[in-house]
Amino acid sequence: MKTITHKTDLCVVGGGLSGLCCAIAAARHGIQTVLVHDRAVLGGNASSEIRMWVCGSRGKDNRETGIIEEIVLENFYQNKGLKFPIWDSVLYEKAINEPNLSLLLNSSCLDAVMDGDRIHSIKAWQSNAETFHVVEATYFADCSGDSILAPLSGAEFRYGREAREEFNETIPPVVADKKTMGMSCLFQIRETDHPVEFIKPEWAYTYKTDADLPYKDHHNNALANFWWIEIGGEWDCIHDTDRCRDELLKIAYGVWDHMKNQGDHQVENWELEWIGFLPGKRESRRYVGEYTVTQNDVEAEGKFEDIVAYAGWTMDDHFPAGFYYTEGHPTIYHPAPTPWGLPLRCMISKNIRNLTFAGRNISVTHAALSSSRVMATCAILGQALGTAIAQAVTTNVDVRDINILSLQKTLMDDDCYIPWHERLLSELTKSAKCTDEIVRNAKYRGEENLWQGTVGDCIIYSFETDTDIKEIRLVFDSDLNRNYRNMPCNYPLEEKVIKLPETLIKEYCIEGVRENGEKFVLKVNNNHQRFVKHTVDWFVKEIRFLPISTHGCDTFRLFGFEIS
Repeated sequence: MKTITHKTDLCVVGGGLSGLCCAIAAARHGIQTVLVHDRAVLGGNASSEIRMWVCGSRGKDNRETGIIEEIVLENFYQNKGLKFPIWDSVLYEKAINEPNLSLLLNSSCLDAVMDGDRIHSIKAWQSNAETFHVVEATYFADCSGDSILAPLSGAEFRYGREAREEFNETIPPVVADKKTMGMSCLFQIRETDHPVEFIKPEWAYTYKTDADLPYKDHHNNALANFWWIEIGGEWDCIHDTDRCRDELLKIAYGVWDHMKNQGDHQVENWELEWIGFLPGKRESRRYVGEYTVTQNDVEAEGKFEDIVAYAGWTMDDHFPAGFYYTEGHPTIYHPAPTPWGLPLRCMISKNIRNLTFAGRNISVTHAALSSSRVMATCAILGQALGTAIAQAVTTNVDVRDINILSLQKTLMDDDCYIPWHERLLSELTKSAKCTDEIVRNAKYRGEENLWQGTVGDCIIYSFETDTDIKEIRLVFDSDLNRNYRNMPCNYPLEEKVIKLPETLIKEYCIEGVRENGEKFVLKVNNNHQRFVKHTVDWFVKEIRFLPISTHGCDTFRLFGFEIS
């Protein structure tokens, strides 16, 4: 067998959205990063293998930005038909395009070598290449969901539901247990223009009447992703994964057989398009970090001094019995504020010095997890962690001791919104004369913070004399309140056309004008992103932003136009 050794600043284990965003952020901020993922495709629960849509914070203007918004918008641009294999390739492209990032797919982490209370290296088996990869790193970020590095390193972790009195919470049971939320195998259906027969596999279950599926919504098929086909919460959500898959497949085929063949559910012309053989997990091991976020923190809005990310999903606590819970709706949506903050401390191991984590395995109680576990939240946690580790490495300071204000500034500079914080403008942006103050108010969401123009309008920065300009920063309007997901759950005959937000400016020109009249021109013909930075080397007296066209909107909409 072949063995390859990698020496790097950061090793990220797990290529779901949290791990991908963590690795990209770290690489973009200048440190060498290796991403180890045990599947052939990236994205975790959002990938083509599982196909859960990306959910996040609720409420007006609360959509997560930064790398996750960049990825979603890139998918709308490249993947016009919203096909899952193309979504996979968009995620893959984001990873391989980073020069500081090495990607190891099909590589399962199976061992760790310790040096006291630090991880020296991990070993992964790349099955399709019959190769062992040994990764030595300064820091390790476990974004695997199941926290694979916990048992390998001796890191403290939790599993199951805490007793109500341990953190003075009201959601948990009175007595602690090992029960969790379960996992799901989703399926997708497609409408045709003719009747389609379905023959149930002999090994699948049969549900003859709607009474056999109590509280299981299976009528509004065009909008359903069948998340309630869920089990495992009363089993072991790590070691019983294959057992869960087998049961989930029997249920899923049985549900579709019921819809097709047991009564009239208006699906005569619908066919089974796809069914997942890899369960999507909600909960398993959770690390114990420098701080454990609780239900009380959620309800108090999480206004931590070291806040680096936020959540805003309800405390959506699925019953451990999942599909077999028959006493009511299979989950309780306990209210939670939106947004509420998450601190850096909940992503740093309490007892392993160089171990960090992001995603659904952060240091939270079961109750808090029920709000923080959704993928857009996990993605911005990953970006925050990758940025923090890059800062730690480049400043030679332990990640526990980094300058939080500097980290928050960097995240906001990268269009990662941090509630209750404002971005600091460059001195050049503040000191220049500007024809419209709203583009430099450092607020990038909400109609009240938008510059809106029509054909012929422009925004101008001017100086007393020619001035060095190195960077131009733009934040466009990608419609943070859009009501459609990153990918579909089912395929009606007349599919809704999902496209780039019409509010985005597509074509624009930036002009720099010197005191002597000499002009520099930067023209963009096909912008499809919310956040854009242009590196320039101009010595000019005036900078002009001239919008030309949009992706459909009849006005030009811009949150930010800044210079440095």
